[in-house]
Amino acid sequence: MKRTLLFLAVCSLPLSATTQTFADFLDYFSGISNPVVQQQKVDSLMAEIAAFPLIEGDTTAIFLYQDDQAASVGVAGDFNGWDPGNGPLTQAGSTDLFYRSYIFEPNARLDYKFVVGSNWILDPLNPNTVLGGFGPNSELAMPDYVQPWEIVYDPDIPHGQVETFQFTSQILGQSHQVQVYLPPSYQSATNRSYPSAYFQDGQEYLSLADADHTLDNLIANGDISELIGVFVRPNDRNSEYAGAERVQYRQFFVEELVPYIDANYRTVDDPARRAVLGASFGGNISALISFNHPDLFGLCGLHSGAFWPNSYETNGVVLDGPAKEIRVASVWGSYEGSLSGNMTMVGDELLLQGYDLYSNEYPEGHSWGLWRATLDELLIFFFPPGLTPAPEVVPTASSLVLFPNPARERVTLDRTSFQGEVVLLNAFGQEVLRTELQGPELELPPRLAPGLYWLLIAEEGRQRAVGRLAIE
Repeated sequence: MKRTLLFLAVCSLPLSATTQTFADFLDYFSGISNPVVQQQKVDSLMAEIAAFPLIEGDTTAIFLYQDDQAASVGVAGDFNGWDPGNGPLTQAGSTDLFYRSYIFEPNARLDYKFVVGSNWILDPLNPNTVLGGFGPNSELAMPDYVQPWEIVYDPDIPHGQVETFQFTSQILGQSHQVQVYLPPSYQSATNRSYPSAYFQDGQEYLSLADADHTLDNLIANGDISELIGVFVRPNDRNSEYAGAERVQYRQFFVEELVPYIDANYRTVDDPARRAVLGASFGGNISALISFNHPDLFGLCGLHSGAFWPNSYETNGVVLDGPAKEIRVASVWGSYEGSLSGNMTMVGDELLLQGYDLYSNEYPEGHSWGLWRATLDELLIFFFPPGLTPAPEVVPTASSLVLFPNPARERVTLDRTSFQGEVVLLNAFGQEVLRTELQGPELELPPRLAPGLYWLLIAEEGRQRAVGRLAIE
């Protein structure tokens, strides 16, 4: 979530009084032939610079590296395909300073490393890093980039709890670590049920993207409804998300994991309130799960969805055939090569087919820095504030049999001995019908959205019978 911050350290250029820009310094420097004086001027320049990389104006970033032992230095990052051969730094005369300038968007945020000889290292002058699946990278944030406030732990707000357990899949023949985030009210509001979101690379969404902090902060700020988060750690992500085990992994998710979660936690059993999401290959398997099983997952979240495996199989699954009842949220970076173009194409096609789509492209790369800062956008789109959790069946109420079930226009109740009102609630506890009981047959309101509902018979203000009704 974007909020205005002030970046004093990088918005000014503290060069010597005789120069105003780094280009001016180089022009001045080119007139110095004495190596000792050259080094003195370089040392003076570096001592005056407040933050690295050096930012000029809104769009120019200058990478600076100082090392008297280096023979060659390159910079590799999101902006050049992580190829140091595409980013060699130039040595300033005979000094120990190496430099290279780039032009980026004012709100760009990019990962990079220096490559000194054959060694890949963090920028020793830049304390800003972002964690990734292969360790930390240095972070370049241009002046208009706003750091995500919602990933920071706030000790002054209510916090959810995270439970961790091993779940054994008979389909895959192995166990997976599952971590379940329970929202702040879960333990006290025992009559509530909650929407749910399933995360691929679950351990990394928690450790690298601070998803639990994001959930806590967005809930406390009133930006989203409370929800249950299910974070699943892969055993072999390439095979399970995009390779030989992708079909079995999908079956494990829909046939074993979701039923277990629904049976053991107070979830809303409605695809319109159940999301599956992931990053990169995690986005690939999330799309395969949702679009093959829209009856379970009506919300599909894509962080830089990598659809290219198996000759772009997922493109076909998502785009071919009739449109499905799925809402899609997709965020990617413009520095992600062919993935960026494919995500743009998929989004355009989904819109043409009438899908409810949220999408955003940022000047960033394939990085947890992008995904952690935009998780809020997916969650706000899927789980807006104000959703009332589903009511829990009153233990003393009689069970009500309804038929046909699923129904469309009308439903028959198996009993009419109760006198009183019939109340129909949607999966979030919102009343869609209240009428006096006139007989065994009840006419349903027109244009009811498909999904699960609760039908209650109330007598003298007390719930006497309740049944679950599916609308098709």
